Amino acid sequence: MKSPSTLATGTGRARPAASAPAITAHLQAWLPKLVLAPSVLISLFFVYGFMLWTFVLSLTDSRLLPSYDFVGGAQYARLMANDRWWVAATNLGVFGALFVGLCLVLGAGLAILLDQRIRQEGALRTIYLYPMALSFIVTGVVWKWLLNPGLGLQAMVRGWGFETFTFDWLVDPDMAVYTLVIAAVWQASGFVMALFLAGLRGIDDSIFKAAQLDGASLPRIYWRVILPCLRPVVFSAVMILSHIAIKSFDLVVALTGGGPGYASDLPATFMYAHSFSRAQIGLGSASAILMLGGVLAILIPYLYSELRSRRHG
Repeated sequence: MKSPSTLATGTGRARPAASAPAITAHLQAWLPKLVLAPSVLISLFFVYGFMLWTFVLSLTDSRLLPSYDFVGGAQYARLMANDRWWVAATNLGVFGALFVGLCLVLGAGLAILLDQRIRQEGALRTIYLYPMALSFIVTGVVWKWLLNPGLGLQAMVRGWGFETFTFDWLVDPDMAVYTLVIAAVWQASGFVMALFLAGLRGIDDSIFKAAQLDGASLPRIYWRVILPCLRPVVFSAVMILSHIAIKSFDLVVALTGGGPGYASDLPATFMYAHSFSRAQIGLGSASAILMLGGVLAILIPYLYSELRSRRHG
């Protein structure tokens, strides 16, 4: 005996009506993938594709224009024999260590200060975070004015009557890299403060109360109890700050221009100068690949730690 749906049509066509929800569900499952596909393809081509192309160029003798006469690791050998590269690498070590360390100390200190529920916390938090809203170009230009011996702090203090006061780091080849540290720490320490403050607000108040009942002082509570609980925050802050240090380019260009001479060069400015100013694309590409290796050396442990914590969580 035929079903009512079959009788209604006279032909037994009940399946198209039943398969319509399945088709709709199938489209709903594929629609997000179709929407994201162009962005994914563009990213693969313009990000990872150009990374691969840069690596290929680093193996060639490209100069003003790309060429594909492969020379193996000759560009890397030239890079290792280049004095300016070693100055840039040394400056990155000094700048990165001081930048990361000072930002962590200042950021944690400001976060602990605000965690005491002081008055006008919202206003202070905004003031500390404001520099992060500025670009490194703006930061570099402002600090270039402040540190200029003829216009900034030195001229101001001498105008107050201290004629022997000297603060000429901006034009001192041995001290110019430290001006980069000053400007970068001023901009990024507020961001680190926000990370630490969010971590502190996520800690249960019972930990404080238990430590206080044991007679621990407030500094000891933060040093021995609270900060060890913030290891994920510290790790994340170190990763982010290290990436900023390795990729720093606009701050150097705006503040010191890599000078005096190339005393404050960083690998990013070295790469730009040799690729686009000195017509040595192959050498510049080799330096870019080494910078990418530095970023990956930081990123891979971070990703491994995140995936491991999720797996065990």
